[in-house]
Amino acid sequence: MLMPILAVLGGAALLVWSAVRFVAGAAGVARAYGVSALLIGMVIVGFGTSAPELIVSTMAAIQGNPGLALGNAYGSNVTNIGLILGLTVALAPVVINSQVLKRELPLLLAATLASGFFINDGQITRPEGVVMLIGFSAFIAWSIVASQKSKRDVLGQEMQTEIDAEHLTKGQAFMWLIIGLLVLMVSSRTLVWGAVELATLFGVSDVIIGLTIVAIGTSLPELASSIAAARKGEDDLALGNIIGSNFFNTLAVVGISAAIKPFAVAPEMITRDLPVMVGFTILLYVFALGRRKQAVIERPEGYVLLVGFVVYMIWLVRSEFHVAG
Repeated sequence: MLMPILAVLGGAALLVWSAVRFVAGAAGVARAYGVSALLIGMVIVGFGTSAPELIVSTMAAIQGNPGLALGNAYGSNVTNIGLILGLTVALAPVVINSQVLKRELPLLLAATLASGFFINDGQITRPEGVVMLIGFSAFIAWSIVASQKSKRDVLGQEMQTEIDAEHLTKGQAFMWLIIGLLVLMVSSRTLVWGAVELATLFGVSDVIIGLTIVAIGTSLPELASSIAAARKGEDDLALGNIIGSNFFNTLAVVGISAAIKPFAVAPEMITRDLPVMVGFTILLYVFALGRRKQAVIERPEGYVLLVGFVVYMIWLVRSEFHVAG
């Protein structure tokens, strides 16, 4: 039992380190080739911190653990909103000034509902995976257009500050991009192996392991990035990281997994986990845009997200214990 536990803990720790380096390298390379700071903030940061979810879910799908793949994607979305955004807002209210983010939130809700429609029949086919990837590509195209039309958006200004603080040359950026990606692949494989072994040892489903241990582990880069941005007063960057990550998980991670190997969806994913993910996304939308004057997520709303996340984790453990019993 010791080796699987060490694999999960060590894999998660390396995931955090490698994801941070990968994002810094990717942002540096993009900037060196003239990509705007706003587009980097909209796409590369949020999607880069979701690279662990992508690699873990892809490996899980290839190895025949679809429950782990889907559980990781959906569990990470819940973790991003419930735990990460909840903790960030509990530290200080998040004020949303970026018009780009305000337009992204309805799109995220639509993507989440579409994902629910695809899995509602108990399976995700290869054509449905391709449709998800087309939707993801459409979002990227929209992001490019939006970044050109909103060059002075607050999100871009905050991202520019972060890029300037890194001081990476083009060579350094390429180096960290490659090293980060290689370590990501090794640590993801280690984490998946440990998670599957723990699921076997404890007699729990790979869905539960994916929704809990793996989802939280692969979401640690988002936690580090969002809290660091919020502490610097970069609220839009903190929220943009979570929105971009959830887009990536919902469309790209699940889409690639299904395109590689279509899989059946466990009934509890449809009746329990999908409604929770949709519910958290709706709460994010309401908390962020529910006011007429100022878009801000207040501390009490952060506490609601945190409590909701804890209740969900308890529900998962109790439901698995009940099934096992």
